[in-house]
Amino acid sequence: MTIQAINVRNQFKGIIKEIIEGSVVTEVDVETPAGLFTSVITTRSVKDLDLQIGNEVVVLIKATEVSLAKL
Repeated sequence: MTIQAINVRNQFKGIIKEIIEGSVVTEVDVETPAGLFTSVITTRSVKDLDLQIGNEVVVLIKATEVSLAKL
């Protein structure tokens, strides 16, 4: 699969470091030069994409809201 064009500006290439599978959703940790990102996606999608530790992936971030809390 190749990505020809996508309307997401925040893109980070990385390597899958950990997969924590649940019955409905799965956490996928991706290490990038910008840091570690965790994506929570459906377990079905993880299987359909055949995601495995060590795979190279692209983290795509498109958010309408970013929240902050002062500590």
